[in-house]
Amino acid sequence: MIPSDHFVKFYNEVFKFLDSRNSGELEKYYSLVSRNQEFHCLELFRTKGLQGMYEYWEHIRIEENCDMELFLEPGCFHCKMAVCPSLSKITDNDGGACLKYCDHCPGWILPLMTKAGFFAVYNIIDRKKPVCEFFVYEKQTEAQKKLAELLAVYSKDVIKW
Repeated sequence: MIPSDHFVKFYNEVFKFLDSRNSGELEKYYSLVSRNQEFHCLELFRTKGLQGMYEYWEHIRIEENCDMELFLEPGCFHCKMAVCPSLSKITDNDGGACLKYCDHCPGWILPLMTKAGFFAVYNIIDRKKPVCEFFVYEKQTEAQKKLAELLAVYSKDVIKW
């Protein structure tokens, strides 16, 4: 097993290679990762809903030593990544980050949320800084409101379900 600091660098190089082929292979790869994640958390999200999402990311927060905050409110789960450990490791080396590196999280999260029956909005914020956030809603109308709010502020890199 390779250590996480080596793993994310390898992952980054795979992303760069797939993206360089200009054939949508990187997006296909993200889709495959999403399907794999179904084995780990789809049933949890379907049965426990937003509470299950909170439990899943709380485990990730501890396991990966992430500087992130999790918020659970009626009808909404919000994850705010203050310092992404993955992108931090990529930007802290001379390999250079894949321009679409940050797409790997929404690439697996958004399809999974849709399959679980939820509506998610992912805000990358800045591809060169290890910060992002996503919101998951039970109601599409609430997700649409959040999407409009974020687009008014950020005007790009906001991705919806």
